[in-house]
Amino acid sequence: MPRKNTRNTRGRIISAAWKLFYENGYEETTIEDIIFESQTSRGSFYHYFEGKDALLGTLAYVFDEKYEELQEKLDQDRDAIDQLTWLNHALFYMIEESISRDLLTRLLSTQLLAQGEKHLLDRNRTYFRLLRRIIQEGQKKGGLRSDMTVNEITKAYALWERALLYDWCLCGGEYSLVAYTDRLTPLFLQSYRPVPFREE
Repeated sequence: MPRKNTRNTRGRIISAAWKLFYENGYEETTIEDIIFESQTSRGSFYHYFEGKDALLGTLAYVFDEKYEELQEKLDQDRDAIDQLTWLNHALFYMIEESISRDLLTRLLSTQLLAQGEKHLLDRNRTYFRLLRRIIQEGQKKGGLRSDMTVNEITKAYALWERALLYDWCLCGGEYSLVAYTDRLTPLFLQSYRPVPFREE
């Protein structure tokens, strides 16, 4: 599970909530449980969230907390495609092992129905900042094609990951998410290697 975030009250509440959702289930977890686990107060909880349902939209925050942890371990000497493949494996392993598929399905559903802000698409997330940095460096070093912009490749990669998550949820988790992404994501990323020069 995501490590307890001691940086701020909101982060502690979110981390505690998702830990309890995984361990006890969403329906069985109460607001009182979350307050106790996060060592905060009822007033603090309601300052940030209208109720338990509001926490469903914070899974992107949990993912970003994981990305902050992963970027510290990222091998900068590996090429961009290897870095993206490693990040994909690490995040999807965390999802399969510690995020209830039912909760992930709820999150994806709320994002489909949300009017206005969609947390998963927030370009200021750690996720998108990290992807853009890796892809920009990859292009500079010649490991990624340069006939597409950084933003175009970033968007395509993020779309690919969302597609994998939606399909896994739609299929009821009938296959291993990690095994599937480990097999297909490297093939997907190969299309972003530099296009060979052809003489006329």
